[in-house]
Amino acid sequence: MSVIDCNKVSIRYITGDFKAIGLKEYVIRKLTHKYHVTEFWADKDVTFKLEKGDMLGIIGANGAGKSTLLKAVTGIMIPTYGSLTTHGTIAALLELGSGFDDDMTVKENAYLRGALLGYTHEFMDEKYNEIIEFAELQDFQEYQFKQLSSGMKSRLAFSIACLVNPDIIILDEVLSVGDGAFRKKSGDKMKEILDSGVTGILVSHTIDQIRELCNKVLWLDHGKQIAFTDEVELYCDAYEEFLMTKKLPKMRQDIENLAEGHLVRVQAEEEERAKARAKGKI
Repeated sequence: MSVIDCNKVSIRYITGDFKAIGLKEYVIRKLTHKYHVTEFWADKDVTFKLEKGDMLGIIGANGAGKSTLLKAVTGIMIPTYGSLTTHGTIAALLELGSGFDDDMTVKENAYLRGALLGYTHEFMDEKYNEIIEFAELQDFQEYQFKQLSSGMKSRLAFSIACLVNPDIIILDEVLSVGDGAFRKKSGDKMKEILDSGVTGILVSHTIDQIRELCNKVLWLDHGKQIAFTDEVELYCDAYEEFLMTKKLPKMRQDIENLAEGHLVRVQAEEEERAKARAKGKI
């Protein structure tokens, strides 16, 4: 049984409908023949399955439908069409600061977040010191959450999500926040979690993180699924070249051509850097 089974999931946004504009505006537009609605498909026919221990990296430019899909996986949004089933507890970090209260202290927020994830006060008592130490917030426990920097907020959210033993962990760009030392520590923690059998989904614009942490890749573009594959290196190479050329692949050969182009580009850049270093030594 798959831990996450996403089958032809499509999610539609509607703007200008009755619920969005209200009764008065609806009547006015109907009387003046100016009433119309606009449909926008954030995701269209997305299909993938993840087994225990899989880590899926979702790639795609802004507006590809990545964050919308994550909200469907966590149950925040219901697909317009298709089915999406999950098995196990989910810890999701979708938006920095979500699930926290700005006026509460760091300690109070840690317990609040744990409660929202379904964990008891006794369980959080056991985990609290570990969470704070990993987040490196020992000296800020009595600070109000709004007094923390964005990096501190992200560290706390990541620490709670990783240290409360979820079956599924979902991360939207949070591994990109914080200094280099914490990014390395969070990456190492993710590897440890995945080795324990947790299933994960990571959205990141840092392709090196996808390469390092993920064994499967889902490529989205304007809501459409370009690929779902376990050929992580090949498709990451192709995606990086796509970002440079904007040539969207339509078949397997296009993927291979893009990946080859990326490797040629990387080799040429390395040769240029080597020449520059050599000139600097003369």
